This record gives sequence, structure tokens and C-alpha cells, in this order.
Amino acid sequence: MRIARLILVRRARDRHQRREPRSAITGPFLPLTTTRELRFMDAVTDAAGYVRELWREELQGVSFKCADLPEQSSVDEDGRVPLWTIDRAAHEIVVYRLVYQRFLAPTLEDEWQERFAAEGAVFRATAEYLGKDPWEIAPDRFRHG
Repeated sequence: MRIARLILVRRARDRHQRREPRSAITGPFLPLTTTRELRFMDAVTDAAGYVRELWREELQGVSFKCADLPEQSSVDEDGRVPLWTIDRAAHEIVVYRLVYQRFLAPTLEDEWQERFAAEGAVFRATAEYLGKDPWEIAPDRFRHG
């Protein structure tokens, strides 16, 4: 027989018994916490959304996913690890996070370059899926003016 325990949690309330606003876990003076994994997933999600808007009909039903590493069977005979895989039967594009973060980390200087690399992976994978040149996928993305 299980015994349920009632745990009382003291909640911060003001004099009118309203909840006080909660602060971030890092406090008011530090930036919000984020991880490299979340930043990578955000970049892939944003780039996939952008590409979906540009190629609505061609990408109808295609799902973009993030995974840590590809399966061992997807490594080619030269030992190269793919940065993404495409499964046309399942209508799926998978971008591998750890491949970028481990192999490209020494060449990337900041978060902006990490984001740029993740977006580039989405654009190139989408180009491969559609059978187009990567520069055709988002031609106006990086133009200034």
C-alpha cells in the first residue's frame, strides 16, 4: 500500500496573497542559461522554418530533425561522418549535432558562427533533398541591401 505524502511548499506571496514575480534562475545580473544543444536545435528549427516558407509545396510533409550522431552504418568507407542524412521514403531530413560541435568546434569562434554552421547544414540538406544547388534554396538570406 502506497502512502501519499503531502508536502507543503512555501510560496512567495505579497500582502494581498498574490504571487510575487519569479526571477530567472541565474538572477537579474547574469544572462539566461542556455546550452549548446539548445542553441543548435534553435538554429536548425529557425532555418527549417525559413526554408519551409520558401519551398512550401516541395517540402510539404517533410520533417526536419536533430540527432546526436549518425548510426555507424552511415559512416562511409573513408571514415567520413555525415553531417546530415536524408530519408526520402520517410520524408525526413536529420541534422547531426555532435558532428558539428565536435569536429567544427575548433574552427568556430563564437555562437554566431555555430548558428551559421547549423543553418548552412539545413540549407545544404534541403538542397540535396530537392535536387537543387544550395545557393538556390535561400538566395536572399545573406544579401545586404
